[in-house]
Amino acid sequence: MASNLVSACPLFVILFFVNSPNLILAKQFDYPTAKLGTSWINDPSAPRTIQFGDKSTVIPVLLRGTLGQRFACGFYCNGKCDSYVFAIFLVQTNSAAFIVSPTVSFPQVVWSANRDHPVKINATLTLMSDGDLELRDADGSIAWSTKTAGKSVAGLNLTDTGNLVLFNKHEKVVWQSFDHPTDALVPGQKLLEGQKLIASVSKTNSGLGLYSFVVNDQGVFAYIQSDPPQDYYNGYFYSSVKSKKPNLVKFLNGSLSFYPHSSEKNVSFPIFDIPPASSVQYMRFEPDGHLRVYEWKDQWVVIADLLTGFSGKCGYPLVCGKYSICSNGQCSCPGASSSGVRYFRQVEEKYPNLGCAAITPLSCSASKYQDFVELKDVTYFKFISSIANTNVNRCKIACLMDCSCKAAIFRYGSDPLRGDCLLPSEIFSLMDHDPDEAHYNSTVYLKVQKKAIN
Repeated sequence: MASNLVSACPLFVILFFVNSPNLILAKQFDYPTAKLGTSWINDPSAPRTIQFGDKSTVIPVLLRGTLGQRFACGFYCNGKCDSYVFAIFLVQTNSAAFIVSPTVSFPQVVWSANRDHPVKINATLTLMSDGDLELRDADGSIAWSTKTAGKSVAGLNLTDTGNLVLFNKHEKVVWQSFDHPTDALVPGQKLLEGQKLIASVSKTNSGLGLYSFVVNDQGVFAYIQSDPPQDYYNGYFYSSVKSKKPNLVKFLNGSLSFYPHSSEKNVSFPIFDIPPASSVQYMRFEPDGHLRVYEWKDQWVVIADLLTGFSGKCGYPLVCGKYSICSNGQCSCPGASSSGVRYFRQVEEKYPNLGCAAITPLSCSASKYQDFVELKDVTYFKFISSIANTNVNRCKIACLMDCSCKAAIFRYGSDPLRGDCLLPSEIFSLMDHDPDEAHYNSTVYLKVQKKAIN
């Protein structure tokens, strides 16, 4: 979508007096733009490189503004720093546009180009003469490109809102990072129908993780990747507006709001309230499936955890890892069966949130040795009935007859003979259930292998 570029920040200059009294050189402090033919090398020995207390490193390419938290883009790594992404990040700057406070103000990445294809030292970013912005790894292979060759690109600009823009001679947008969100949104940014935020694998691995936050024709949803994907947050929106324009959400000061059919001037629905900004904010969809809002207050702090109000502490698919039971945020493995046999153990005793594993794995070839461990007053983060209007025995038999079934989850109201049965093929975190509060009963029957297979 073409639009005028965001205006640049005020220009600050410094005057250098040299031997000739008639010669004055002026230098802009920040460096927010680049011309065609400009190239940058991922070289940690470059003058502007800075290492931070959280073991991250940035090699800035462009930086917009001075004095405070400002947007920059460049090469970024975190951890071992044997691979880098080209990213946009917030950093603390002084009045001369130098990045400062490396022990307190760690870079906050809000967009990355090549998160699923990191590059090595000596990789090269080039704004080609044909208008393509191209990232090549040290071996010369292309890691990422804007694919804008031949589209009349005149230059590159990092705006003061954190949008990286390729523009033409009329200062219209040809390509912009806002159209290609990764795992974060900054104030004013939109997420359109068909776009999604995909969480990273971990804080030090920017690769594509298991969670996605999606806008579609029905509303806004958060999913965990499975077959099929399972949502743990759903915000359905219905509108009488007849339009082919896409739905969108927008990060505003004070809310994340939904606009049916892009009706920004007419109708909007706040999905989540956010504390009004007193400083710089951004939101990130994180590796644990949370959607958190951060604000700068002498350090970066979480000011809102948006999905938790809907899902609760235990409503996240992997809050306690697979097969583990979450109770008020605490994780534990399923207990012994009625005969006193234990079928599950912690994956790592020191870290209960990593989940549990079967002591004897399920085997389809030995299904006659399978049974269930009953977990009363336990439920699942997502329930879509596999069999309706049934009883618990039929539910359990259906699971035993299906090799892919890992559990029989049975829910009923006042009549246990007319309940609903879920037969999941994958078990994420389970959660305690209060029938008085929920007004229905829930029991999980985990399928187990009774006899070891030689």
